[in-house]
Amino acid sequence: MAHDFQALCAFAQTLGCEAAAGVPFAEFTTFRTGGPCGALITAPGPDALKAMLAALKERAIPFLFLGNGSNVLAPDEGLDRAVLRLGDDEPRLAGDGNVYCGAGTKLITLCRFALEHGLSGLEFAYGIPGSVGGAAFMNGGAYGGEMKDVVTRVFHLTPDGEEGSLTNKEAKFNYRDSAYRTNGCIITGVEFQLTPADPADIKAKMDDLLSRRKAKQPLEYPSAGSTFKRPAGNFAGALIEQCGLKGLAVGGAEVSEKHAGFIINKQGATSADITALIREVQRRVKEQTGVELEPEVILLR
Repeated sequence: MAHDFQALCAFAQTLGCEAAAGVPFAEFTTFRTGGPCGALITAPGPDALKAMLAALKERAIPFLFLGNGSNVLAPDEGLDRAVLRLGDDEPRLAGDGNVYCGAGTKLITLCRFALEHGLSGLEFAYGIPGSVGGAAFMNGGAYGGEMKDVVTRVFHLTPDGEEGSLTNKEAKFNYRDSAYRTNGCIITGVEFQLTPADPADIKAKMDDLLSRRKAKQPLEYPSAGSTFKRPAGNFAGALIEQCGLKGLAVGGAEVSEKHAGFIINKQGATSADITALIREVQRRVKEQTGVELEPEVILLR
């Protein structure tokens, strides 16, 4: 069934959304690969998003919801689906160390807001290239911290456009997992409980973690961060390096020489290159160590 994405974009624009048909995933995902989506629609807020959900349902147009596109791999042929996003939002204080932030806001924006207001707890997230909603969706974390440590409530829309929310406990945060990976709801905002602290101390920790990222991670190349989840009792990067796979390449994709846990788009990689390299790393690590590596990257279909 052919979908009229041009008409969908025209409607979206009447709601104040940014909308364009046929935008390549390579333009808005951090792997910088992937063919065209049906339409890329960025809603300015939950009300416009709710109207878009109703329009998509009425037109029977399939869609997916993305944050900053920093943990996904889209197919080279693209997807005949609309891609919905929420636009950037200004974090705001919600009293007693609480901060509310829209799901479309970049984590770095939230971290800087917390620093400006002398609130600690999000230092671990400084430098993670995702959105607030995406980080809550997958319980993003680094350097010993996770979203579950600071999130108090997650706000969402159901697939039918009804507003709702889940507490920290109800969100069932686990390692790179939450209830939102299976409940079909779209995260619209997140509330955090942070702790007052000296801004100088917060900044020192943020600067330290960022310098460690730059020293150890291949940030100069497109990637989706850590490609594999951490296996129980081990580290994916250590296992991959142990198997002598640093520098292993398929087409333009390569296991980073700097950090074996990263598969990078070294030079003009396709999504097929990256997928093939993921499979080959899994095969060799399983063959040599008996450990089955599970991708952290979500392969869009």
